[in-house]
Amino acid sequence: MTSLKTLERPLSLGDSVYRSLREYLRSGLIVSGQPLQEVDLAQQLGVSRTPVREALTRLASEGLLASQGRSFVVPALTGRDVEDIYELRLMLEPEALRRVAENIKEQKKLLALRRCLTEMRDAHALDDAQAFMTANYDYRAAWMKLVPNRKLVRAIELYADHVRYLRSLTLDNRKTREVVIHGLQRLASALAQANGAEAAAAMRDHLLEAKRILGKALQARAKGGDGDGPQG
Repeated sequence: MTSLKTLERPLSLGDSVYRSLREYLRSGLIVSGQPLQEVDLAQQLGVSRTPVREALTRLASEGLLASQGRSFVVPALTGRDVEDIYELRLMLEPEALRRVAENIKEQKKLLALRRCLTEMRDAHALDDAQAFMTANYDYRAAWMKLVPNRKLVRAIELYADHVRYLRSLTLDNRKTREVVIHGLQRLASALAQANGAEAAAAMRDHLLEAKRILGKALQARAKGGDGDGPQG
């Protein structure tokens, strides 16, 4: 008997709600300390409370939300949290980029990265921080599509999401955007040369700089500053 092709099943409602809420967290539409309640979210999303409850519980199990009484909130990150998250990212992301570089066979696979770099430069020139953040997010999505190990991708996404909503603390700053462009240009060049060691080093340096800048921004916010801590 001829084998039949497995049918693709649509996402369950719980998965759809989970993905939507996770994207809202990534984009910063749900901010730290904002209470999230099943009833309100269900009404806003046009679904019942059950898939919302499933999604919130799942996000909490990943550390992206914290339980607070009958609500959930985005947990406020401490300096210790940032240290732990970046320790994991430094273990995962440089190795992922090494593998990408060593498996690049066609330069056309890097076209999306180059396009995103151009969009970041254009947004920076216009001082459009929101457009810069979008292009920065797209750049990351583009290189992650090239990682052959999808389980590694899921691990990377999880720990990056813990700090992604804080981008507005840093990418509003012109000097920070210049640092980001420089680091990602270096990474793109390493990938174009299929240089695994340089790609890993470029990502490692980029993450260390991001950690330093984010740490200063969190310190400034804790002291009631205006978010200009990343300068310097």
